[in-house]
Amino acid sequence: MSRFTSETQTTLIDVASEMADAARAAILPFFRNPDLMADNKEEDGFDPVTEADRAAEAAMRNVLERRRPQDGIFGEEMGKQEGESGLTWVLDPIDGTRGFLSGTPTWGVLIALSDENGPIMGVVDQPYIQERFFGGFNQAWCDGPHGRRSLRVRGPRPLNESILFTTFPEVGTQDERRAFHYLGDRMQLVRYGMDCYAYALLAAGQIDLVVEAGLNPYDIQGPQAVVQAAGGIVTDWHGGPAHNGGRVIAAASEAHHAEAMRLLEEGLANI
Repeated sequence: MSRFTSETQTTLIDVASEMADAARAAILPFFRNPDLMADNKEEDGFDPVTEADRAAEAAMRNVLERRRPQDGIFGEEMGKQEGESGLTWVLDPIDGTRGFLSGTPTWGVLIALSDENGPIMGVVDQPYIQERFFGGFNQAWCDGPHGRRSLRVRGPRPLNESILFTTFPEVGTQDERRAFHYLGDRMQLVRYGMDCYAYALLAAGQIDLVVEAGLNPYDIQGPQAVVQAAGGIVTDWHGGPAHNGGRVIAAASEAHHAEAMRLLEEGLANI
């Protein structure tokens, strides 16, 4: 039985939807705008943040201040704010800022509602193509150009008939990338640079595996909730909890998950 009444569930879903709407309105004026500027958060690399990131997180926080002031907040751009309810909204205003800067529609707004055990519900929202993926409270659906559709991962199949997505090579160490390629060599198809949209496609039954490394909690908790609600499996590379980030496997079936863990372990051992 859920710890939340049906009325509370409806309220929480409505709050998440209002936050996603607010983020859309804040972000879209900046997308594919030739005047958009980015700051770099890394001295030795490129971790961009834009005015759109900051505006979107501020817009979502404004919704929470009005509707859920008792909850905590953990956002990528504005940090942590403690709450009293035991619940925390985990926010990534633009996951995939590199893609955002490049004009590709594979970035997204990530929202998760979490407790100490991980995400309870999550949203992956793509404002430009107007797709919103939701998972939580035994529900998983996508609103988009085709209307509302239920989300369900596709069933098991051999790796040589399966599709693997990742954000590599931009994320992860050299050793992690080589382990990833050890797995990728056994797949039918591998695609790169998809950021959060890869998890949405996994939940929608389009692909079979997402494997990443170097993630933060706000990178994974929203997608994790959506994938799990759609029947998928999300863990770290050893089968442990994934909600704190790091190395992550998201799989459409137990067979895919087990094979991915085995091959990644072999790949790391052979380095």
